Amino acid sequence: MDNIQETPTPTLGEQRVRTTFNPSNESVVDRIKQKSAELIDLLQAVRNDEVSKTYDKTPEQLQAQSGEKLRLISLAQTGYEEAAMWAVKAATC
Repeated sequence: MDNIQETPTPTLGEQRVRTTFNPSNESVVDRIKQKSAELIDLLQAVRNDEVSKTYDKTPEQLQAQSGEKLRLISLAQTGYEEAAMWAVKAATC
């Protein structure tokens, strides 16, 4: 048997804030990015839960039932991504 270790697939949050990119090697940058990724992933779980309630719905019913909630989740995720960028900039200047 080969001893091949698979790299885990990054979560959505880890992808968005690029947790593996830290050329400064500052530990505070790692912490900022990890916490931001966790918040994005938490909201993604809320989104998945909401979408799972609507599998049997038409797009119009989905929009009426969950559209605003999904929009707000998207805005919050984008806000966390942007906040991580500014926080990293502050930590490294």
